[in-house]
Amino acid sequence: MFGSPARWPKRVLASIALALSGCATVPAPDYGRGLPASQAERVELSAVPFFPQEDYQCGPAALATVLQSAGIARTPAELTSQVYLPQRQGSLQVELLGASRRSGAVPYVLRGQPGDLLREVAAGHPVVVLQDVGGPLRTQWHYAVVVGFDLAGKTLLLRSGTFQRLVMSVDEFDRSWAKAERWAFVALPPDRLPATASETDYVAAAADFERVSAALGPDAYRTALRAWPKNLFARLALGNAAYRARQLEQAQTQYRQATLDHPDSGDAWNNLAQVLFEQSRPDEAADAARRAVAIGGPRLATYAATLRAVATPGPALK
Repeated sequence: MFGSPARWPKRVLASIALALSGCATVPAPDYGRGLPASQAERVELSAVPFFPQEDYQCGPAALATVLQSAGIARTPAELTSQVYLPQRQGSLQVELLGASRRSGAVPYVLRGQPGDLLREVAAGHPVVVLQDVGGPLRTQWHYAVVVGFDLAGKTLLLRSGTFQRLVMSVDEFDRSWAKAERWAFVALPPDRLPATASETDYVAAAADFERVSAALGPDAYRTALRAWPKNLFARLALGNAAYRARQLEQAQTQYRQATLDHPDSGDAWNNLAQVLFEQSRPDEAADAARRAVAIGGPRLATYAATLRAVATPGPALK
């Protein structure tokens, strides 16, 4: 056990737009289910920083906790203006995710499975969770950070409110978490993959990250490609980033790899045609453009326009 369970702090409200749900009375699901047999029964991320929250500001405190743990120096005071909504006396989930991206971290929302929560913690990733800690007669939304667990003792360890090491029974925690639809996320540097990442969800998270942190976006796509080397979206996105930076050789490398992995992708052939044309290789560009047109699809008009452009005699674009 981590120690004696502590009482919840008062006034830890974080308003959030979620439907109210009733109090759970059934036992919590098995939090150890799905963990590898080699998993240690007890984990504590003792190096995770702690920021005692101010009134109603558990959102900035929780976010600063996971960002600093990821090596990104942010304090609750720096984050308050980005995530705290005075009229709501709290922080919305979307604000926490957006501030994570602006800070240079990729936020990845977990599937809401207890096993995923513990797998992330076991991998060294503290997890922001949303809870309803208000009891049976009132709703009181609260963000905390899970930093440990004890499978044998059936407890979780959290940075929460003014408590650096709040110990909760699995049953108590799950009741509060379930009422928030088991919402949770990790925030990691773009070169680090969440332990529970799925291909589709992580690539989508990388795309959301790139829209806010364009300079770091390619790092997230490289992380995706290390895990899923044939992911078409990540490959094309990495090529597009190189193309925008006028790194044409790198762009060509990515687009060509995309055509090798996905020879039926019109987008890959079209993009390869464009970059080859700009590299003064018109014959190869025309061949690639014809492949795109032959594949067709919803962007056939775009492919046809590319073919007309690259097949027209004249100097290559600069």
